[in-house]
Amino acid sequence: MTNRERLNAIFHYQDYDRMPVVHFGWWGELLEKWRAEGHLTQEEISGVWDGGEKDAAIGRKLGFDFNYYTTFHAAGSLSPGFEGKVLKELPDGGKHILNGDGTVTLWMPGATGIPAEIDHTLKDRKSWEEQYLPKLQWREDRVDEAAVKKIAAESARRTEPLGIYLGSLFGDIRTWLGVVGVSYLYADDEDLYDEIIRVVADVQYQTAEKVLRIMKEAGGAFDFAHFWEDIAFRNGPLVTPSVFYEKVGPQYRRFRDLCARYGIDIISLDCDGDPGSLIPTWLENGVNTMFPIEVGVWDGSFGPWREKFGRELRGVGGMNKHVLTRGRAEVDKELERLRPLVELGGYIPCPDHRLPPDTVWETVQYYCDQVRTIFSSGSAG
Repeated sequence: MTNRERLNAIFHYQDYDRMPVVHFGWWGELLEKWRAEGHLTQEEISGVWDGGEKDAAIGRKLGFDFNYYTTFHAAGSLSPGFEGKVLKELPDGGKHILNGDGTVTLWMPGATGIPAEIDHTLKDRKSWEEQYLPKLQWREDRVDEAAVKKIAAESARRTEPLGIYLGSLFGDIRTWLGVVGVSYLYADDEDLYDEIIRVVADVQYQTAEKVLRIMKEAGGAFDFAHFWEDIAFRNGPLVTPSVFYEKVGPQYRRFRDLCARYGIDIISLDCDGDPGSLIPTWLENGVNTMFPIEVGVWDGSFGPWREKFGRELRGVGGMNKHVLTRGRAEVDKELERLRPLVELGGYIPCPDHRLPPDTVWETVQYYCDQVRTIFSSGSAG
């Protein structure tokens, strides 16, 4: 079987020959470490992006089959984005930087991870109408028609799965306003809150619709559809679940119906943190695959979700990436923990986010070999 066939079989509870070995990328600092250790060259780590040729080549060296986050992106969000620039230089070498989302972040020399948010351009109706609304208008050139046709032409002989990226119905809004700003906006100006959600959904819907239409007319097909949200943290969601259900749930339903018209019945969603109380909204409205199911400090697991929501809910992730820093015995222990989850069907183990800077090259290779050995065949579950 090809990896494309394996993914389809697992998600539809059909027999498959072996579990694909899947990853979700790497921190840049890890690639630099692996370069310094001699595993990779500077050329191999330059310009790596999810699902790209260099990303795939690194994965093959380690023993992975593919990066699950391999999707076709069109310009469904801010277009153009804000021009990045330094707004302020600090005495300690830090900088306040305006990024492409309109967020002002704090950059510090030598710091890694996600920079702190200092301020947000989007604050009220005036900044919405002047700074953001013009960047969220539908234009035909949001979709690169030639790129879609090229993918369609390669579709029949493609062996790796490819998804269509649908965008973000609330995560982008949370980024633009900040957690505090988006929380207060619902109370201070519910009409604007509703308008922003609708406008964002509309432009992303039109973008996805055009991509899907071109793909079908050119004789190709995507294997799944995918959202990004990141609207949860260790203690739960960053939005009230009842508000999310009311305001955003119907927008997911539109995308579900769109995907169904083009033969896509697997819709996955990337949300870090503990998003458990948001799953009912997603599942009811067609989002049926959770990713990357972070283990975190809250012991996130696919098991309780499956027990609660049944076989309609699928999953990719849930493998504690930190065991890849601790040696083979910890890898074996983690895979034994995942074995009963694999046996449920509809679930693919995957490191639960990008591999961190202290990950050991040889341990990752061992993990990949073990996944192939332990999960060498499977059934409908």
